[in-house]
This record gives sequence, C-alpha cells and structure tokens, in this order.
Amino acid sequence: MNKSKIFFSLLLSFIGGIFFASFYFPRILGENYLFVILILSLIFLVSFYKNKKVYFFVFIILFFLGGIWLTNLKLQKIPSQDSGSKDFSGFVSVVKEPETKDRLQKIVAETSDVSNAPAALGHSMSKYRFLITTNSYPQYAYGDKLKVDCKLEIPQNQDGFDYRMYLAKDDVFYVCKNPKVGSVEHGSGSAYGFLLEIKNQLEGKITQLLPAPESGLMIGLILGGTGNLSKGVQDNFSKTGLTHIVAVSGYNVTIVAEYLMLVGIFLGLWRKQAFYFAILGIFLFVVMTGMSASAVRAGVMGWLILWAMKNGRLANSQNAIIFAAGVMLLFNPLLLRWDVGFQLSFLATLGIIYFYPLVEKYSIKKQGISFLSEILFLSLSAQVFVLPIILNDFGQLSLISPLANILILPILPLTMLLGFIMVVLAFLIPPLGTVLAWLTFLPLKYETGVINFLAGLKYSAVQIPNFSWEWVVIWYIILAVVLFRKNSLRHWMSK
Repeated sequence: MNKSKIFFSLLLSFIGGIFFASFYFPRILGENYLFVILILSLIFLVSFYKNKKVYFFVFIILFFLGGIWLTNLKLQKIPSQDSGSKDFSGFVSVVKEPETKDRLQKIVAETSDVSNAPAALGHSMSKYRFLITTNSYPQYAYGDKLKVDCKLEIPQNQDGFDYRMYLAKDDVFYVCKNPKVGSVEHGSGSAYGFLLEIKNQLEGKITQLLPAPESGLMIGLILGGTGNLSKGVQDNFSKTGLTHIVAVSGYNVTIVAEYLMLVGIFLGLWRKQAFYFAILGIFLFVVMTGMSASAVRAGVMGWLILWAMKNGRLANSQNAIIFAAGVMLLFNPLLLRWDVGFQLSFLATLGIIYFYPLVEKYSIKKQGISFLSEILFLSLSAQVFVLPIILNDFGQLSLISPLANILILPILPLTMLLGFIMVVLAFLIPPLGTVLAWLTFLPLKYETGVINFLAGLKYSAVQIPNFSWEWVVIWYIILAVVLFRKNSLRHWMSK
C-alpha cells in the first residue's frame, strides 16, 4: 500500500471516529479509556514490530479513537439544557462580524470575566461566548468593546431544529435575553478587521453602482452569502437549486483563482510567482467571505489543485476533499453533524468526484459531451449526493434545478469578471466604474430574471415533509452499493 492510500485510510478512520462520537456519544468508555488503548496499542506495536499489517491496523484504531476523543472533548464543554439562567453585566468583545437581517443584528460576544460566567461553564474556561440579538442600529463591528446587561439562557430548540447545537459548534453556549447595550469602544485595527473593512467597502461600492436584487447577487458571487438578498429572492434561489452560486463553492474559487493567475501574469509576474499571488488571493478571499464551511473547503481544494498544477502533477480530488474535511474537523469536530453547510458542501463535491465519472464515460462514448450537458451532469451528480440531507433538513425538492443550472452557470464567469473590473474601476476611476456598471447589470438582470421566472412556475419545487433519518441512511447505502459495483454498472450502461 502506497503512502497516499495509507494517509487516505488514516484520515477516513479519524473522520469515522468523529462520526461515531457525534451520533452515539460514547462517554460510557470513561475518561481514561484513551490512555488504556494507547498502552495496549504500544504493547501490540512492540510485540509485532515486524508485521506491517499489524502496525497499519493499530494506527487505524488509534486515529478512530482520536476522532472519538476529540469530539467528546468538545461535547463535554457544552452545558446541559437544564443549566438554568444567570444575570450578566460586564464588558464583552465582538468576535465575529455581526449579521444584520430582518431589522435585527446578531452579535457573537466574548468575555474573559470568568467570575461572571454561568455555573454550568465552571471557572476553568478563560473565555466564553454568547449571542446577542439587538436592533440593526446602531451598527457594531468586529473588535468593538460593548457594555452589556442581560440574562444568559440556554438556547431553545424550535420545530425540530437543534438550535442549541447549531450555536454550540461555534462555542456559543448561551443567548443574551433582553440585552441592554451601553458604551462602545471601537476595536483597534487588526489584520482580520482590516479585511472585513475592505469587504464592507466593496459591498458598499457594489450597492451604490447596482440596484437590488442585482447588487445582492453580485455581492453573493464575489464575496459569498445571501444576506444582501431579500427573503423572497432567497426563497427563489432555494426553489431553483441555485443557492450554491452565492455560497462560495469550488466553482467560485476556481474562477477567482483563474482570474488571479491572469492578473498576476498581466502585472509582469512569472508563472510561479503568479501561483503564489493566486494562493494569497484565495486565502484573503476565503477570510473575507467569513470562512464558512463551503468557503474553507473550496479554498483548501483550490490551494491543493494549484499546488499540483505548479509541480506538474494532477491533483487527486479524492485525497484533496478528504484532506480538507480532516483539517476542518481537526479544529472543530462538531461541524460533521451540526453544520448543514459543511455536509452539503462536501457531499456535493463527493458526488462530482464519484458519481459524475459514471455518466461522463457513458456520454463521451455514445454521443460526445457538450458544455451544457457537462453542466447538467455535474449538477445532477451533486444533487444525487445532497438530496437526502436537503429533504431531511428543509423538506423541499427543486424540480427545476437542472434547467436553472444550465441557463445560469455558463455566464457566471463573465458576470464575476465584469463585477471585479467594475469594482476596481469604481475605486480608481469612478466615472468608468459607473459606465461599466451598466454593462455588468445586463447579465445580472438576466440571471435574476431567469431565477424569479423559474421559481414562479407552479411545480418548480415540491414539499416533502417528514423525510426521516432512516430514509437518509437507506439512500446512502444504495449509493454506496452502486459505487461499489460501478464497474458492472459502467459495463451495463455501455451496452
């Protein structure tokens, strides 16, 4: 077995341990179980030091247990639902960019005053976080210092949505009820705060140059997120299965990387220098978009693919996606179960890696493959893998998604290019930026028009309530069987 396969197997074992701990909470093993397993493993390694298979098997077990241990470590920090509430009064720091929606502002605050911490957290934690929901004005920013008075309570789950764990995956264990926000001290300039300020200036410039909802779509394409789109337009994106175009997917990052390489070469850089320029650009792009699961995954994969291109080797997509997942889960194992964005992002990529080749090989042999059919097959491959999660979490099936992707995806690179040039000119030569905004508006108007029209069709999407986890498991078992027997399936399809 080569090193690549060994590394791949160990990562899968580590992720498997996180999966097991996320769903089964194996705390019954006791706090010292890892130490005991390590001692036993060491005995095995010493006893069978010449047997490579035993070595490999022991390390598989160790990585699996490492995933369990890491997840339990994170879960044990979460207070139980019956922990009660506590009055809070003190100074906090804004540790994430606030989100403004429906005239409300959501602020993740952090305090280091452990003497004021809820009893359920204990005094071993040097810092703790909670969520503040307040009016959209005055607006707060990352790094601000606030004086807050409120009552800290455990988040309550609603309509089957595990809101408590959704916040806990980001180390937010309490919500701040009836907050009174007092004095504000604006944060000092940090590198991350500086990038957020650039992002906000870009958003402001786009909003000035383009009307809504086209400005919201342009912001989503370049910087990610649907926060600048109205609720109605967001629903239309969901109905047409096009939310991924504003979620910083691998498609967006690939386009950004290509443009950055071209810009680097245009500026006089050698190709290898342009590569490092593109790597830095991808990193800054991912940070400015808020480092969501899809953005980090796409950024890591984009970096690996660029690195492979620089060294004259094709990137192994399978290893790249597992490596990206392993790195993210190493820092936050709770993403695997309680972050739907993480699940959809990786499952869609796995669908393209594993399912698309089945259709692609048949299409090329029989009738050739066009650009539009490639988009269709890529979209369907991703949908096959994410559909059960979408049905389980959202209960909605988009019937118009394949057609919507064919009509929209081909012109997204041109739209993003025009948007980049428009924003740059708006800062350097404002009159030219205004002129180019008229040209940029045309593809955006087409895209929003198509999305709104298709979403308005009677059967663009259907509701499928009560799609239980049992059906999700059955769906993925069937997929696993199909992929396991893919050689037989390919032979059958080629007849």
